Amino acid sequence: MISVDNLTVSFNGQELFSNISFLINAKDRIGLVGRNGAGKTTMLKVLTGDISPTSGGVSRNGDCTVGYLPQQMKVADTTTLFAETEKAFDEVLALDKEISDLTQQITERTDYESDDYAKLIHRLHDANDRFQILGGYNREAEIEKVLLGLGFERKDFTRATYEFSGGWRMRIELAKLLLRRPSVFLLDEPTNHLDIESIQWLEKYLMDYNGAIVVISHDRAFLDNVTNRTIEISLGKIYDYRVSYSHYVELRKERREQQIAAYTNQQKMIEKTEEFIERFRYKPTKSNQVQSRIKQLEKIERLEVDEEDVSSLNIKFPPAPRSGQIVLEAKEVGKSFGDKKVFEGVTFTLERGEKIALVGRNGEGKTTFARLVVGQNPPSEGVLRIGHNVNIGYYAQNQDDLMDGDFTVFDTLDRVAVGDVRTRLRDILAAFLFRGEDIDKKVKVLSGGERSRLAMARLMLEPYNMLVLDEPTNHMDMRSKDVLKNALKNYDGTLIVVSHDREFLDELVDKVYEFRDGHVKEYIGGIYDFLRAREISSMREIEVKKSDEKPAISSEKKVPSLSGKELYAKKRDHEKQLRKAEKDVEKAEEEIMALEKEIAVLDKQMADPASYGLDLSDGKIYAQYNEMKEKLNKLTYRWEELSIIFEQLKEEM
Repeated sequence: MISVDNLTVSFNGQELFSNISFLINAKDRIGLVGRNGAGKTTMLKVLTGDISPTSGGVSRNGDCTVGYLPQQMKVADTTTLFAETEKAFDEVLALDKEISDLTQQITERTDYESDDYAKLIHRLHDANDRFQILGGYNREAEIEKVLLGLGFERKDFTRATYEFSGGWRMRIELAKLLLRRPSVFLLDEPTNHLDIESIQWLEKYLMDYNGAIVVISHDRAFLDNVTNRTIEISLGKIYDYRVSYSHYVELRKERREQQIAAYTNQQKMIEKTEEFIERFRYKPTKSNQVQSRIKQLEKIERLEVDEEDVSSLNIKFPPAPRSGQIVLEAKEVGKSFGDKKVFEGVTFTLERGEKIALVGRNGEGKTTFARLVVGQNPPSEGVLRIGHNVNIGYYAQNQDDLMDGDFTVFDTLDRVAVGDVRTRLRDILAAFLFRGEDIDKKVKVLSGGERSRLAMARLMLEPYNMLVLDEPTNHMDMRSKDVLKNALKNYDGTLIVVSHDREFLDELVDKVYEFRDGHVKEYIGGIYDFLRAREISSMREIEVKKSDEKPAISSEKKVPSLSGKELYAKKRDHEKQLRKAEKDVEKAEEEIMALEKEIAVLDKQMADPASYGLDLSDGKIYAQYNEMKEKLNKLTYRWEELSIIFEQLKEEM
């Protein structure tokens, strides 16, 4: 579909890519990975044609269409959510208008035998066919399906787009992109503005999508679920792995070990050769051998080891001062903004050392509750009590926006630091990868990831015994997220974290509080235990398990117990098999219907061969008819087999 041939891209004399080539085939599921600055986003822009290569090229086959979702884009503010999303069907809307105009013209004309009239009829027929192929009759249902899947509600459909926040407006663009159904999706961090339910819906949508996908993401679980091929960009080269992200990480480690071993052996050989040359350079009897070794060194292709970003966040939170046993107590807490009630009746107790996650769809009140906890807003009803000697550190979702862009990195910490910690500011900044001239950079020139690290560094300035972190991993690469996760696992204080990153939350929290439909429900266990307990069957409907439901694995059976993540993965695999079986049945039904139509047409023609110009004398038509009937029998038998498989999988759910 898309061919990248000997691609080189240079900026200011520096090569970002050098003579790289690869193919994107139909139905490929590619994760584009590499360290920050490796050129992942640039590669997507080259594929779209937004950036021209220095040399080489990108070619597409004639039918290939590309849909690109950048990290940031502007959404129109002049219409409603539904009307803006409907723009994805520009061609359908144009055809609809043309069909209406053609129909009007035909009803007004009386020159039925003229060529112009015949052309109008022909064009109307073609327009109707194209309209049907593009799903014109189903567009409203498709729009509704995608918008609901991405977390919008029906009452939002008539809201003006300017009323939505930046994250929701990005969802509008994602909805339009999905509805256009291009041959290739190019997605740059599509999960940044999605909650867990919407991410899972998007995963299922992409898994079932008939085209190709190239995605950049720092969400490990998302990549593992969606992709089966990984292209790594490193030092201007690419490494193509026909595996998912987690398997790629293992193969990359093996590759690097092999490179290091080969490089070490070559260096030893070079060192010995150079020693021989130096030792016998001036001995006439060894001159031939010396010249031979010199030529050998000149011809040798020097091996290189892929540069690895060994720098990592060195995060260790200060020991938490001892607080009271009860850190937070909420009794019938509710919050409203004017007539809009966000949530009500929130009641729970948080004890010292507990680590909990707040999850739920965007707009359900997670951030609002976090702000109540830190005292930024008072509750509208109920009582929220902070325990004895609790000192709260807060990382806001928009933490990077709260920092003054005209301050330098060093000033940002220096202005809030007090006491002896001021003598360690440079060490703290170095731990967050701000070294040398980096500390004199102004905040406004920092990338999103750099701002996130700087905001996290501010939390190191005081020994808090409770941390409230609202989406702390946004803009962080995978390595930074892993280091932060390990630091939080070792943190001896109390933790409240708002996050949609399942891999980050896994094994970090031991309780999950779900904000949904104005209420909050507690789930004991980790994030995958929560997802399994909720039995999320779609992003619009959640089936709540009955409280007396028996465990899937009886304690009497000698079966090893599975972790929440493993059980969840097993369920996802079963759902994938079920979807495939359902699609196989539907495909078989479509083939049967199409063949039955062909047989019906031939039946009609054979009944009156003279009218259709058929010659039945040579028997070819009868042979063709019998072949079609035999094929129909085989298809029907195959459909029965597939239907049995599908029903068996449904019963196992």
